[in-house]
Amino acid sequence: MPSLWMLFASFAFAAMGAAVKLASDTFSTSELVMYRGLIGSIILFATLRAHGGTLRTPFPKEHLWRSGVGVTSLWLWFFAIGALPLATATTLNYTAPIWMAAWTLGLAWYHGDKHAEWPLIAAVLMSFVGVTLVLRPAVEMQQWAGGLAGIASSVISAAAYLQVRRLGRMGEPEYRVVFYFSLTTAITGFLGALATPDAAGVHFHAFSTRNALLILFMGFAGLVAQVAMTRAYRTGSVLVVANLQYTGIVFSSLWSILLWGDHFDWHVWLGMAIILASGVAATFYNTPAAASAAIKTDPIASET
Repeated sequence: MPSLWMLFASFAFAAMGAAVKLASDTFSTSELVMYRGLIGSIILFATLRAHGGTLRTPFPKEHLWRSGVGVTSLWLWFFAIGALPLATATTLNYTAPIWMAAWTLGLAWYHGDKHAEWPLIAAVLMSFVGVTLVLRPAVEMQQWAGGLAGIASSVISAAAYLQVRRLGRMGEPEYRVVFYFSLTTAITGFLGALATPDAAGVHFHAFSTRNALLILFMGFAGLVAQVAMTRAYRTGSVLVVANLQYTGIVFSSLWSILLWGDHFDWHVWLGMAIILASGVAATFYNTPAAASAAIKTDPIASET
């Protein structure tokens, strides 16, 4: 059952990405970020009131740092989704565990541990090859801005992951982490939309029935995916569940083909396969040491 929860979470995150890309034809990235956070905040607050939870926290600075990093990563990912094929943007976002592995290696080296973790080093180096292959069409089509945004999103989301893990070790419940992230996302998106009108001077675009449904689906799918992922990590094998998250690349590729008719050459497919394999290897190598910490809280606490 935990494996099914993780598969469902990956499917829901991919579906959310598809909704974001469809809605990006009408709404700015800031608006999408705002609505994503607003819907999550409302649902979480209502759930919190119904179950008698509290939002008081002894760690406001830690929440501020986690939320700021997470919002930045989310904004960059939504921008990448609007600029690139969905499968490409999602694949780049799933390189976050590789950056975490690279960060871990760098810290170990800095603190004097000169022992070479060759399996982890190989996984990191191979992932760079995969990213290069995946980005090749984007660079050729002058979509380099979206590609850079996707990579930056994954790097920053690795920092968000580490902060979520830290909050979990401090005893902070995941619902509070998710709520403050969602609230910060809504506020930041609102301010961003005010500051960046489109060419016609419009800050907030009008809703059609189609777009309203897309926005609602985007917010609901993202929140449901968070819940399913949390359940999977709490009840299942951390190693198995962590590796199953990479099915999100497969689901996003299917959405990309079905909804937009995207066709990828062998370079992209090979790059995706390399990134997937490298991510699984890095997860396998890192998970035993982090399992006890990761299982205490939502490992992502959001899609970033």
